[in-house]
Amino acid sequence: SHHHRGSTWHRSWPAALGGLVAAGTAYGLTDARAVAPIVAASGLVYLAAGASGRRGAAWIAFAVTFALITLQKFVGLDALPWLLALAAALLVVGIAPLVTGAALGAIAFVALQLNPTAGGLLVAAALLGHAGWDIHHFRADRVVAQSLAQFCAVLDVLVAVFVAVLALHS
Repeated sequence: SHHHRGSTWHRSWPAALGGLVAAGTAYGLTDARAVAPIVAASGLVYLAAGASGRRGAAWIAFAVTFALITLQKFVGLDALPWLLALAAALLVVGIAPLVTGAALGAIAFVALQLNPTAGGLLVAAALLGHAGWDIHHFRADRVVAQSLAQFCAVLDVLVAVFVAVLALHS
């Protein structure tokens, strides 16, 4: 039975990590539009895997985007220009997930131009859309590692719900 528990943890750790990162994202958040860089980052992670042809590259891209967004939250760095520059660099390397990466970057940019309610709802909708993308890739077991797709789906749904509630109360 010990082996079974291990395999359950092996399957569920990405979801647990997604929940933890979602909680960290929600912590201290007062403006739903501040989550816009996460929308751009969600596209960048798939872009990294698609451009490199290596599924594990998505986790490396996540680590980089996580560091940038954490610096924004605690030091005031504007993460979005860095995320968009990274996406542009990856687009030069690989064209396959071009539309998704570019669209999510554009949505993040537009969300920041809107008022807190509309911008927040756009961010929430984009995150829910991306969660669907995550679930598709988890089921197909393509482009990114299944662990990353599961992690992202949980993160995207939880943050989307939090952001939507915040946006509707702003």
